[in-house]
Parts: sequence; structure tokens; C-alpha cells
Amino acid sequence: MAETKSKAVYNVYRALSHGLSPLLYLHLHWRKLRGLEHPLRWPERLGRPSLPRPPGQLLWFHAVSLGEGMAAIPVIKQCIQRRPDLTILMTTTTSSAFEIIEKRLPTGVIHQFAPVDTPSAMDSFLGHWKPNAIVIMESELWPNLIMGASEKGITLALLNARVSTKSFKRWSGPLLLPLVSLMLSKFSLIVPLSNMQAIHFQLLHAPPFVINFSGDLKYVVEEFDISEGEIRSIEDLKVHLAHRKVWMASSIHKGEEEVILGIHKVLMQQYPDVLTIIVPRHPQHGKEIAQQLWKEGHGVALRSRHDKLVGDTNLYVVDTLGELKHLYGLTPVAVIGGSFFPTLSGHNISEAAAAGCAVLTGPYVGHFSRMVLEMQRLNPLSVLQVSGKIELEDALKKLFSDAKILEAHRTAAKQVYHSLSTGIVGKVWSLLDFQILQRALS
Repeated sequence: MAETKSKAVYNVYRALSHGLSPLLYLHLHWRKLRGLEHPLRWPERLGRPSLPRPPGQLLWFHAVSLGEGMAAIPVIKQCIQRRPDLTILMTTTTSSAFEIIEKRLPTGVIHQFAPVDTPSAMDSFLGHWKPNAIVIMESELWPNLIMGASEKGITLALLNARVSTKSFKRWSGPLLLPLVSLMLSKFSLIVPLSNMQAIHFQLLHAPPFVINFSGDLKYVVEEFDISEGEIRSIEDLKVHLAHRKVWMASSIHKGEEEVILGIHKVLMQQYPDVLTIIVPRHPQHGKEIAQQLWKEGHGVALRSRHDKLVGDTNLYVVDTLGELKHLYGLTPVAVIGGSFFPTLSGHNISEAAAAGCAVLTGPYVGHFSRMVLEMQRLNPLSVLQVSGKIELEDALKKLFSDAKILEAHRTAAKQVYHSLSTGIVGKVWSLLDFQILQRALS
């Protein structure tokens, strides 16, 4: 009875997604015109491959955007090292992820844009690439992908698996639960982010025997390779900043710059030489911030223009992609954005911790709450979670006023990061090899 209802709900979804295909085509074309899709490769989103399939066995990794894609790369490297006979296919959805990830993929890994979840696009994609197994990152549960793969006998894995609170409530409802439980029943391996996430997946009817733990792959995101010129530029900045009070607000979203700039003004009164580095989540936002600050007469340097820190420059706005991990080396203090408004859900704090920054974040951290709690449990000084602007201002003043307190927070962050990141890739590889590859490639 339950299986019949699940399949009926899926058939409705399949029919709807088929019927909406012409509108999705128009939507993709509109996105291409706005520069949101790749100007030449956007047909890949319709399941039209731009490359031939190499002979032999093929493992497909899928991630929606930059964070998930970068978390997959250490696992991909491990797969290549352990199984050099495999062809690895990597798909991402967003154009911004493509620009960075394609340059970081190991030689020989094929990159394509992920097809939209319509029957024709997904059937075309699966028919061309014929993957032996599919590794999906985090929460990319698309019915036509999963059911199409299952019908073709393709083994499925879900790594860093998570369901947001909002999605869990929606998926648990009587309308979607039959479809979600049907999809989860097709996985041979689910590696959740936490015990709570494991409980969520079990409540969504994932088979308990496929759920295993390894640790959060976002702890092991590797440093980006950047050009010699960019490295020299960062080293020059380090020299300029050696004797100044410096803090960074990274991955900030629209509106959060008001919080950061308000605190900057207060800090300037006590520390006239303070430098605030602002790294928006999206480069265009950085350009907009700089333009506004210039209009107001502030001393601002913009990263993409290679502006120098001269005279009264006390704000440095970074409007580039792929440099964040290196830029963390410039600052003893990092405030992780995307966390100061209720509509936001945080960003990866482990990168700043790995660089030895004193790490602060706001109250709204979404699924990164597990990372915050895990780090604080090992050492409460490793991450400071503040309730808002006033607490953030007080915390920064305290860190700047006492070198010993600042050093204690920096040391705690780095030590906790190393403790939590050790061995994760090896554990993931063992699970993939035993439960996916040995089954799919035998």
C-alpha cells in the first residue's frame, strides 16, 4: 500500500516535471541572458553532453554549488589515488561554482553542468554517461535523478547528508513523505552530518542499515591554488598590516555590511589604525559596497583593482572568488557572515579556524550549528557565537585589548580544527569502497 502510494506520488512528479519542461527551457535561456548560466555550455543543463564518455567504469559526483563541490574534491582525489582505473565525472549546478571548481579538479576529471530534473534531461544524461555509481553531496534529492538511476541499476550514495529544519518539516508532511521515503530507499549509503541528521533521515524512512558516520567533509576542504601574482599580493598585504589592528568579515550577505560598518566606526574611535576587511559572499556585492563607501568619502581599497593600502585607507573590500582561505592568513580575527539575520543560515567556520584565526559567528548558522557545537565542546574558546551587533562589538574590543586572550582563541581554533579534521577522508573512502564501489564495480 505504502509503496503504491509512493510510486503514485512519483508518477505525478514525473508528469509535472515533463509538462514544465518548456518553461524550464525558457527559464534557463533567461538565466543565460542574465549571465547566470554558462554562455556556451548551458545546454548541458538540458542533459546534452559536451564531451564523449570515455570507455570503462565511471563514478559520478554531484554537488549543487561551491561549498559542496569543494567538500567533494578531497574524496575525488582519494578515489583517483585508490582506483586510478575509474573515470570521475563531476557535476555542479551554479556557474560561480564552475569557475572555481573546474580549475581545482584533478587532471582527468570530467566536469559537466548538472541537468535539470526533468525526465528528458535526466534520461539523456544517464543514457550518455552511464555511471556505475553516483555520489550526491548533502541534500540534492531529485526524484527523476534518483528513480532513473535506480531503474538502471546504478548504486547511489549521499555524503555529508543533511536536511534543513524547513525541508524536514515539509518532507515529513503527508504529501511529500511517500516520495522522499521512496527516494531514500534507493540509497546504498547515507553518511549524515550528525546524530540529529541521522535521526531526521530515519524519520524520513531511510533504511537504518545504510546510515554510517565519518565526520563533516567541510573540515577537509583544501586550499585553492592561486597565481604567483596573487600570492605576492597577499604577502605584500601581510607586510603592510603587520603593525595594525585587523579583522575580517567574510561571506557576508546583503544587509550585513551595515552591521560590519557600524562596528568599524566604533572601533575606529578606539583604534584609529584599524583595518576592516570585508569579503562578501558574491563579488558584485563587494563592488556595490565599495562604490557606496567611496561616495561617502571613506578610504577604501578594492581587491579586484589591486588598490594599495595607502594614507587613510581603513577598509579593504574583496570582490574576487577563490582567495578566502589565503586571505584568512592576513587577519587574527575572522567574523563569519551569513549569520546575522534570521533568513540566513551561516557558512563554513572551519576554514578560518584552520588558518589560526579567532573565529566569531552570529546566531543564525543553520546546519553549521553542529560544527559550532562540536568545536565549542572540545574548547569553548575555539568559536565565539554572538547574539548580534552589540555582542560582536564587545567581543572584538576584548580581543583587540588583550593580546593573551586573542592568542588563546587563535590557538584553540587551530587545535580544535586539526583534532576534528583528522582521518575524515579515509573514513569516507572506506565507506564508499565497501558499500558502493565493491558493489557497483564488481
